[in-house]
Amino acid sequence: MPPILLTIQTASPAGGIALSDGDKLLAEVNLDVRKTATEWLLQSIEDLLERADLAKSDLEGVGVVRGPGSFTGLRVGLATAKGLALATGCPLLSVSSLQCLAMQLPFTVLPVCVMLDARKQEVYTALYYWESGRPHPVAGERVIKPETLLAEIPGEALFVGSGALAYRSLIVRQLGGHAHFAPAYLNLPRAAAAAALAWHEWQAGRTLSAEELMPVYLRPSEAELNWRA
Repeated sequence: MPPILLTIQTASPAGGIALSDGDKLLAEVNLDVRKTATEWLLQSIEDLLERADLAKSDLEGVGVVRGPGSFTGLRVGLATAKGLALATGCPLLSVSSLQCLAMQLPFTVLPVCVMLDARKQEVYTALYYWESGRPHPVAGERVIKPETLLAEIPGEALFVGSGALAYRSLIVRQLGGHAHFAPAYLNLPRAAAAAALAWHEWQAGRTLSAEELMPVYLRPSEAELNWRA
């Protein structure tokens, strides 16, 4: 029997949660509002389980987006996922926020360039090709100035993410007609896409314990930089 998974996405403001049964989506909540994950996450999990007529004891795995993205959101999401895993005995499944966005653009023959706005005139980015039902990375995740990234793209590409929105004019200026853009509603990573990736991780046997699960920030936080200074 496929597992019942709860998947948490808090890498972006504000985020989302999904319940899935194998590759079947049971329920989903996505938010793009001025609230932090601490203000809505726990209550939304309770509400979603109740509406789906499920209890925490029915969960067989907890998926979570590990980053990159909002430092605070990631910390809250991972802490919540670890708490649920410890309370229920469920294994954890870790997925990338960048791959999550690429997962929302199936069947494209173009390389998918995911760009999340990292502020400081930088983006979190990775490049993916679709094959065998999911996006596969062809370049590792990194944080980089958009001008530098765009200079490395040799041909046509499909851009998606908050960074693609923030730097659209620059992308068009540098790439012209080689640049293609996802519809606006796909620039927010959906919990359903994260749940689909978590299901792939489950099938591959790539589960984690609470001790093994770590966030992916790609660069130090402001607090860390200030501490070092």
